[in-house]
Amino acid sequence: MRRTRRNLLRTTGAALVVGSLAGCNTSDTESESTETDVGTEGGGGSSGGATGEETEEPTGTTAAPAASAETAVAAEWNAMRARLFDAVALGTAGEFADGASVAADVFARFEESSGEWGAHEQLEATNEQVYESFESNLGELREALGSESLDDARDAASDADQQLQSAIRGRTDPTTAAAFDLQLLGMRVENAAVVAPVDAEAAATVAERALEAFEASEVHDLVEEADAESYGAFENAAEAVVEAAGSDDVETVREEADAALSASVTGSYAVVGTPAVAGTGHLATYQAEAFDAAALSGLGGPSTDFAHAAALTLYRARVDDAGVLYAAGQPERAKSAVQSVFQHFEGARAHEALEAASEEAYTGFEDDGLTALVEAIDAGDDPGVESAISAVHESLVTGVTALGSGPEPAVLEAGYFRARLGDARELLEAGDTAGARAVAQDLFQTFEANEADFHETLEETSAELYETFEEEHLVGAIDALEAGDEQAAEAHLAGAMDALLQFETEAGSVAHVSGAEAGYMAARGFDASGLAALGRTERAATVVQEAFAGFEAGAGGFHEALEGADEELYETFESKLGAIRSAASSGGDVTAAAQAFNADAVAAMYAIVGAAGGSFGDQSRALAQDVFADFEEARVHELLEEADGGAYETFEARLGAFIESLSTEALSAFAAATLRAQFAVAGALDEAPVEAGTGDSGESGGDSDLQGGPNVVEDVPEDADHVVKMQAVAFEPKELTVKVGDTVAFEHAAGEAHNVVAYEDEIPEDATYWASGGFDSQEAAEAGWDEGEGAVQSGQSYVHTFETAGSHGYYCVPHEAAGMVGTVVVEG
Repeated sequence: MRRTRRNLLRTTGAALVVGSLAGCNTSDTESESTETDVGTEGGGGSSGGATGEETEEPTGTTAAPAASAETAVAAEWNAMRARLFDAVALGTAGEFADGASVAADVFARFEESSGEWGAHEQLEATNEQVYESFESNLGELREALGSESLDDARDAASDADQQLQSAIRGRTDPTTAAAFDLQLLGMRVENAAVVAPVDAEAAATVAERALEAFEASEVHDLVEEADAESYGAFENAAEAVVEAAGSDDVETVREEADAALSASVTGSYAVVGTPAVAGTGHLATYQAEAFDAAALSGLGGPSTDFAHAAALTLYRARVDDAGVLYAAGQPERAKSAVQSVFQHFEGARAHEALEAASEEAYTGFEDDGLTALVEAIDAGDDPGVESAISAVHESLVTGVTALGSGPEPAVLEAGYFRARLGDARELLEAGDTAGARAVAQDLFQTFEANEADFHETLEETSAELYETFEEEHLVGAIDALEAGDEQAAEAHLAGAMDALLQFETEAGSVAHVSGAEAGYMAARGFDASGLAALGRTERAATVVQEAFAGFEAGAGGFHEALEGADEELYETFESKLGAIRSAASSGGDVTAAAQAFNADAVAAMYAIVGAAGGSFGDQSRALAQDVFADFEEARVHELLEEADGGAYETFEARLGAFIESLSTEALSAFAAATLRAQFAVAGALDEAPVEAGTGDSGESGGDSDLQGGPNVVEDVPEDADHVVKMQAVAFEPKELTVKVGDTVAFEHAAGEAHNVVAYEDEIPEDATYWASGGFDSQEAAEAGWDEGEGAVQSGQSYVHTFETAGSHGYYCVPHEAAGMVGTVVVEG
């Protein structure tokens, strides 16, 4: 056999002895015999287990181990071991792509688990060869699942598992390692509940292999001696899973798999003898179960994160339209278009998703992008406009890449390219050949830069289609535009758009295509709005007619998918698309019609994703709810509550949020909370590699770092004469008329925290300056906001009594760019 790097790492890992691992506590005599690896996929185990060394057998005279930071790290490694077998279970059910995605996610999370006591740093510190072998085997697992080689995937998972098992044995005592092995076996049986809704036969196979591994393992005899009742309960439940799967009884599979996991956890407390040690590992099983629920949720189709990413991609096209209006000498319309994007985003489902996925992208989109764009348009700053639009694209691509997985970002990029090619066609039709060429050249450069992995994904999907899109049509369009051949240019632009739609259908599912095409059609609706603003209403009506024809022709399956997902939405979608054309033809408000259609297009993204993934939604949520129910009755519940009240409350809150949404961001937040809880129960909270609050969902309206100041009160005072509601990005009413001496309460009604700041040059000369926070000048109020002062948050109001007649203009500092301004007219 050729001695490849993989074989070398496998051999090296199998030859390592625990005594050579940093931080080990076993003696040389404990490294001479063999044991069975409970994680081995083959079921029978490998001689020598993970490393060929002996692990001391727990006995009645062995002192119970103490929990420590090392226990918490070992528990985290155990959760990773469970996920290795998640990936294999998915492959067993024929869901190879999802299995490969799990393997990739394990790798990514491992790389991100930094910090002195993070899983990554600790594994590398334990033994560098083990660390390298683990990473190599993870890569092999992903590749094997990607090539749909189940046997190779099982080998790679077993190899990776052995590396983590050897690290656990090196950093903890034998009874802790044995207890964690038992918990892992329970998690492996639990995998049957994940795949049963997809493939009952695969569920039986998964449970059988876990049962075979248990029968052949050292922990089999240990738990039988320590807790015969749990031993019998585990075996009986695992066998019941196999039987139920054979009868295609999915509900019983879930119930019995949960019983098997429960028995393994109960037995682990008896095996190790220290509740805090077993409890630390028990918390890690909850983390693994949450990942199981998420995996099942994603099997039916793309996740909600994909719908978020599709909605964000649409903003890119809308901001480009604002740039076109600005270049056409329509700065006010351009500004209005940007403010419309800002206002929509503040109330959008994708708002919190982007913030959770990448705070840097979220800040860049709002501050460096939208806010800066409004300011640049106001100032007539051409370079500033260009820079701000670039910031929007950079930030949103970062967010889309973070939210999407596999080919999803590339599919959405194709939809965005289709919208931009549509822009180029409109410029060409208007006689702006140079503008059309600039758009095409920009797309060429973006494509070559492999933005959103689009270039590579298209080439990998179909070399022929790649050549058709880039060489034949995109380059052909640029050449034709340079030569002034408008007819050829139009043909190439249309050909490029067709090639991209074909790519979408080949690279993604119908749900993926629908997300991209819903965004494309909404973008065309806004194109019609822009054309109407420029007085080209006839062309605006034609654009909508073409979009409608494309939808009726199928739009890559989008038409049928929407009708199947939500018939009522399908009907209003078509109706509102037609309304844009009617408005353009009759001189109506095309922008309002486009915005109404946009709402349905975004709703269609979520509806189709929900329908595609909804078939397993109930089962997924049931798995997650099992975690909550078990925790409420578990020994570790009291252990965690006693260890640290904050960690306990955060754990429960994050678990509840995950059950409600089953989203990736909620899962990440729960995983972080669980890791912190593991360190709390282990008595090592100060060493936890995640800080309190890591992974917060960012609920709107409240931030403990913000302060109100004078006249910011809870609720709305009963003696207030008028109330102005602060919506996400608007004051309602925008203009209010009051009398001298009237008190106005500015109530937080929606969105993030707001403030209320008077424009110094828009209040009467003899009026006392006013602003939330009690500042005496506009400059001070703006500086105060930067320091977190003067904020009005959810459940609060800013109260001011107007004593001076005249017009008082005011605004909200963080949302001024979105158009959040108002006026109070005070009559004498």
